[in-house]
Amino acid sequence: MRLITNTAVFALALVATVAIAADATDPHAKARQELMDTIGMNMKVLGDMAGGKAGFDAAAAAKAKTAIVAASVEIPVKFETESTDPASKATPKIWAEFDEFKEYAGKLNAAATALDVASIEALQAGIGNVGGACKECHTEYKAK
Repeated sequence: MRLITNTAVFALALVATVAIAADATDPHAKARQELMDTIGMNMKVLGDMAGGKAGFDAAAAAKAKTAIVAASVEIPVKFETESTDPASKATPKIWAEFDEFKEYAGKLNAAATALDVASIEALQAGIGNVGGACKECHTEYKAK
């Protein structure tokens, strides 16, 4: 049952992340979209393994985890400059509450850093925490 819950949380977060991919023209918004795309693509790699859509590959899982950890550190940097690009799903609330927004990025970083990708069982047990961190931030700061 926990696997189903974790996979469902991950799937919601992945859909929310990948939905950002409209083409922004503002360079700041475009950089943010590319960063979120990186997280989304790597979450898909992990989610496909955790959900049984792809075979478990420890090296690929470690690479995906590393990419998510690195990207999570970049979130506050990429969002530092406010942008009103119409293709962006970032809400002005991000900049009004930037310290709180950075805390959400920190939660993603902590969850991704803690993710054990040494086995399929460990991946399945922890992927929901990473997806949950994505979803939590998107609920607060992503335009619907």
